[in-house]
Amino acid sequence: MSFGFKLARLLATFHRHRTRLAELRARLLVLEFGGAAGTLATIPEVGLRCQEELAKELGLAVPDIAWHTERDRVAEAGAFFALVTGTCAKFALDVKLMMQTEVGEVSEPYVPHRGSSSTMPQKRNPISCAYITAMASTVRQLSAALFDAMVEDHERSTGPWEIEWIVLPQICTLTHATLKQTSELIAGLEVHPAAMQKNLEISKGAIVSEAVMMGLGKTLGRQYAHDLVYDLCHEAAKTGKPLLELLIEHPEVKLSRQELEKLCDPANYLGYSVEMVERVLRLVKQERHNEVHEMRSNTYDV
Repeated sequence: MSFGFKLARLLATFHRHRTRLAELRARLLVLEFGGAAGTLATIPEVGLRCQEELAKELGLAVPDIAWHTERDRVAEAGAFFALVTGTCAKFALDVKLMMQTEVGEVSEPYVPHRGSSSTMPQKRNPISCAYITAMASTVRQLSAALFDAMVEDHERSTGPWEIEWIVLPQICTLTHATLKQTSELIAGLEVHPAAMQKNLEISKGAIVSEAVMMGLGKTLGRQYAHDLVYDLCHEAAKTGKPLLELLIEHPEVKLSRQELEKLCDPANYLGYSVEMVERVLRLVKQERHNEVHEMRSNTYDV
């Protein structure tokens, strides 16, 4: 796969998060004003009108019914924060793995001395990734408490919803910090194509063993081709000889050198990576176009 394929997956995930956020706002930004039990009994003549006017003043939706001890809205928000920061943490983990000295395919944005080990000056540690991982993990743990806060007694809680007071500020602060670190990480990420190319060659061609197996399977049969390629990959690992050369030398392999070179080139085995990346980009581009159009329409309405 290409590195662009990996980033397009990340972009597609954030696109889904944007959709979730748009859907969540309507459920979350709802007024709660109902009195002790939620029935507005103390203002019987103007209760609903008062509720509507207050909602309008605060820019909130009018509730269909009181939800003082129905905390699913808040719990859903916490779950959303956990999802978003979890996505950031997954990407941070990938970056950490790709930053390992033996891999070296990407690096965090360079800042003098940032990430340098106190004992090993040559190191360039993934500081932002470490922050993202720690904060996202904390958000996931804290968000679980919001589900505990849903278990409220009757119409006036005696404690559980105060859990929100404790964890929501932390969740929001940590989510903001996680997104900020992730944004800076992506904006300044250093990509090393030469290292990627070098890593593709480490296995002496075994990385494309599936492509070779499928290519040979057309004449030898899939299972027989699988066993043959398995044995040749094992030999390549022991001898250090490229899989291509072993295939050329094998008497049962009837494909030409040119055909085998094509099968053994990782660049020829990207599947529909390009098409999928372009599909994601079109989706995001269309969303941006719709947002701009909507903003212009709202401006004209004003």
